[in-house]
Amino acid sequence: MKMKIVLAMLLLPLLAVAQTITSPDKNIVVKVGVNGGRPCYEMSYKGQTVVRPSYLGLELINYPSLMEHFMIDKTEQSTFDETWKPVWGEVSQIRNHYNEMAVTLLQTDTKRRLVIRFRVYDDGMGFRYEFPRQEGMDNIVVKEEHSQFAMTGDHTAYWIPGDYDTDEYEYHISKLSEIRGLMKQAITPNATQTPIGPTAVQTSLQLKTDKELYINIHEAALVDYSAMHLVLDDKTMTFESCLTPDSKGRKGYLRCPATSPWRTVMVSDDARNILASHLILNLNEPCKLTDTSWIHPVKYMGVWWEMITGKSTWNYADYQAIKLGETDYTKLKPTGRHAPNNVRVKEYIDFASKHGFSQLLVEGWNQGWEDTWQKQYNYSFTKSYPDFDVPMLQAYANARGMKLMMHHETSSSVVNYERQLDAAYQFMNDNGYDVVKSGYVGNIFPNGGHHFDQWMIDHYLYCVKEAARHHIMVNAHEAVRPTGLCRTYPNMIGNESARGTEFQASEGCTLKHVTILPFTRLQGGPMDYTPGIFEMDVNKVNPDNYARVMATICNQLALYVTLYSPLQMAADLPENYEKHLDAFKFIEDVAVDWDDSRYLEAEPGEYITVARKAKGSEEWFVGSVAGNHAHESKLKLDFLTPGKQYEATIYCDGKKADWKTNPTDYTIKKVKVNHKSLLKLRAVSGGGYAISIKAGY
Repeated sequence: MKMKIVLAMLLLPLLAVAQTITSPDKNIVVKVGVNGGRPCYEMSYKGQTVVRPSYLGLELINYPSLMEHFMIDKTEQSTFDETWKPVWGEVSQIRNHYNEMAVTLLQTDTKRRLVIRFRVYDDGMGFRYEFPRQEGMDNIVVKEEHSQFAMTGDHTAYWIPGDYDTDEYEYHISKLSEIRGLMKQAITPNATQTPIGPTAVQTSLQLKTDKELYINIHEAALVDYSAMHLVLDDKTMTFESCLTPDSKGRKGYLRCPATSPWRTVMVSDDARNILASHLILNLNEPCKLTDTSWIHPVKYMGVWWEMITGKSTWNYADYQAIKLGETDYTKLKPTGRHAPNNVRVKEYIDFASKHGFSQLLVEGWNQGWEDTWQKQYNYSFTKSYPDFDVPMLQAYANARGMKLMMHHETSSSVVNYERQLDAAYQFMNDNGYDVVKSGYVGNIFPNGGHHFDQWMIDHYLYCVKEAARHHIMVNAHEAVRPTGLCRTYPNMIGNESARGTEFQASEGCTLKHVTILPFTRLQGGPMDYTPGIFEMDVNKVNPDNYARVMATICNQLALYVTLYSPLQMAADLPENYEKHLDAFKFIEDVAVDWDDSRYLEAEPGEYITVARKAKGSEEWFVGSVAGNHAHESKLKLDFLTPGKQYEATIYCDGKKADWKTNPTDYTIKKVKVNHKSLLKLRAVSGGGYAISIKAGY
């Protein structure tokens, strides 16, 4: 009762003076006002409250804070409607249609002005802070941002722990009130981690209400600012922003005029609409690259999984102190298990080229892996090991219609990487590489800070911009979770930034994991999840590793459709694919760029079914994954062109399929279909199905 009285006291004065803006379809209503001198807003969807009255503002270190003593000076409203074409994506064109309201606030005691801009779409809204240059507000040092998102109840949350350095956690599904009690077990070990607190969670945060509303909270256009996390007050069910601090505990340095990233809230009564939303992309600026002809989707294999499993090594020699430029590697004793060597890489190229792959990632090619961690000069990004001949191997790949893909592991020695960056990118140009996978394992070195602080946010984007000058595409691992910047810089072709397949070689990824990622991590951009594992018993790759991949083969096939990315890897060893070439045919055939995407079924934590139409083709691909429980689909193919006949090749879990005891039981069948067809298919727990549909039959 006490909580209800407090909420009523907050609600009444806001409603009395609120400025209102709606979505183009009128379903979403956002009200903005000032309550007791504090800026606040609320949001509703189809008459249901989504965000209760919530305060906004920032606390500063070097100026009086932007928290209180405000009045509304003026408001300006406008409408925007455009259709734009992404360089690559889930669809060939995206509509960007919103109503906007810019609220200019006057702080009565300092006479400073702060603008809060709201954009409201049919699928959600975003707001950001804008800081005009003026007396008393020039070079701002941010102590904290206090943006609130007050929920209407004890919602179900799909969450990972708030952490300043990693998002490689397993998702938990719980009520908001249960987060505190589950946090300790949710914080599992990682190479680098800085947990924030007992009720802190990360964005993109997916929620579901008891009234079947799906709510998603994230941020868009994270540029020159620290990444945002959410801290829950589990008494009032209110989230409040928490920015990532630098090594001195400061959370942002802004030179006015400046803007914050957008804070976003998506909402729908249909889970499929959350997956189909382009709100995050739309809140980013249009492409800034004048020439994008060199940017292209990539399907690749890699000398990677055998190192992840422990079968082989990245390092050429045993672990020891080395000095770049002085150590003579020809005089060191090789480990005998160094995978990226001329003979082994050729074997990968032969298999990958035979099956239509365009690139081969090779990790561990460069000098420095013997003594990698927390050093000022830990890797060379231009010098290879004695057993890895860059020009010869690139020529060997080129002759077979392929390229090698570059790998830059920095171990978070960021200064060392930036000092070599231009030379490293030029080395790529000189040797025919056009994609780089970069990595940031370990603590930020040498000056501390965190992976998601403002300095590192600037670093990641600096690398992308420099790469664009060299016509290089970037796939960053262990970097900040994406916020739609791939619209502005489409050479940002992939990111990891979540718990990926590599964990299947150790602790594992639970069955529900891949049914949650599209609702959370993938909201900001594609993930290099590295699917396609066919040998689930890791012991058969490395006899000393007893991990087990928690999936069936058909689940792995489906991921090429359900986890969208223009950069898709077939991650297993060639010899494991040789055992199941009939199933591998789907990976050969599946596209990586799309004209259309349809989300057919979706429930976070349970199942996702997606159909996608290949770019410039009449060919469709369908993928469905199941979580902890089996899922049965009655799949309508009404997305197919009426009047056309198609042949569908269906890869489905077999009758005895079981992710733990029989993951390789699958069936493959071909059937004639059209837009009136209905397919009844079943995915076992941790399983799935995949379909390729070709026209003209």
